[in-house]
Amino acid sequence: MGHIYIKDIQFAAESKIEDGILYVSEEAVKAVALEDEKIKSVSFDIAKPGESVRITPVKDVIEPRVKVEGKGGIFPGVISKVDTVGSGKTYALKGMAVVTAGKIVGFQEGIIDMTGPGADYTPFSKTLNLVMVCEPVDGIKPHDYEKAVRFAGFRVAVYIGELARSLTPDETKVYETYTVKEGMEKYPDLPRVAYVQMLQSQGLLHDTYVYGVDAKKVLPTILNPTEIMDGAIVSGNCVSACDKNPTYVHLNNPVVHDMFEEHGKTINFVCQIITNENVYLADKQRSSDWTAKLCKMLDLDAVIVSQEGFGNPDTDLIMNCKKIEAEGVKTVIITDEYAGRDGKSQSLADADAAADAVVTGGNANQVIILPKLDKVIGTLDYVTKIAGASEETLREDGSLEVELQVLTGATNETGFNKLSAR
Repeated sequence: MGHIYIKDIQFAAESKIEDGILYVSEEAVKAVALEDEKIKSVSFDIAKPGESVRITPVKDVIEPRVKVEGKGGIFPGVISKVDTVGSGKTYALKGMAVVTAGKIVGFQEGIIDMTGPGADYTPFSKTLNLVMVCEPVDGIKPHDYEKAVRFAGFRVAVYIGELARSLTPDETKVYETYTVKEGMEKYPDLPRVAYVQMLQSQGLLHDTYVYGVDAKKVLPTILNPTEIMDGAIVSGNCVSACDKNPTYVHLNNPVVHDMFEEHGKTINFVCQIITNENVYLADKQRSSDWTAKLCKMLDLDAVIVSQEGFGNPDTDLIMNCKKIEAEGVKTVIITDEYAGRDGKSQSLADADAAADAVVTGGNANQVIILPKLDKVIGTLDYVTKIAGASEETLREDGSLEVELQVLTGATNETGFNKLSAR
């Protein structure tokens, strides 16, 4: 991975990266976004850390990348051809993001504040954000519009990433993976650990894609953890903003990166196992059975399990935990909590004694007052309908009384957030 640090974003006649500054041609990125006939219009704006700017309703956040060596390209099966990725050399534009915004469903879409108390909870208050606000053609169905915006965001991110192809990275990090046999021979005395990532797949507008395939159609399988760094997993959902995994989080999953930091030192990081979060009990049973089976077949000593969302997926989380523990594999689960505004309610919809090692991303029901900011990118028309808001959210002075649930990434369940617990 080559990291190219972006210090500023400016609109210009020509798109290029020079001395750490990203210059963006509005005309060029509009043309890229409008390749889909389902998008009637698009506008671009720039939001910088510390500015009195609120972005809403947020759909996705994407880090621009470009694959400069090796098989495949960025976002395989979505933008690039369906090649197995995760090897070679990839450049990432660090410190910036492409943010897609605009009403799709009117709820479960988020807020990013670039300053004030809200900025303390969202990691994307610290990135330079190129924001694209899309408007759909008349009469379009929400799921068709979601797909159009999703793909437009990926196209723009790839366009921006391509600007870095011939640059020299400011920093290079090497991630090395081994086959099962190689890992056992190289690290015979280290515990064999894997990461079980649960992907949101509860249905229409609650989807995640793996190499372009809807995750609810896949059985649990194994990835090389480096595959996510090329965009093998992308977001396609409108679940609550606080704990959804935008595509940016999939690209930079901190569980994967932290486990790589310990790889060869305290653990043997064997692989990443992906599974889904289904609605029907039979599907939950099948996926959790297969996940536990893979953990046993790989002779793992321990796993970290993360979920996405809350409520219904809590059942999948606990089923995975119970069954993996029953195979003699130790588990740590990462979740967040919906414990009520006073913090006194049951945090998860399901529980079990086997879940005795838990990391929490915070209480999504915690109330926060977001002051009125000078500029809104997008619209406040739907701010009372976002999950975590209410009809009383918009106050007379223009401030917002909301739960952390409305803030993009506030209680993220991979740990890509600002909260921790002791």
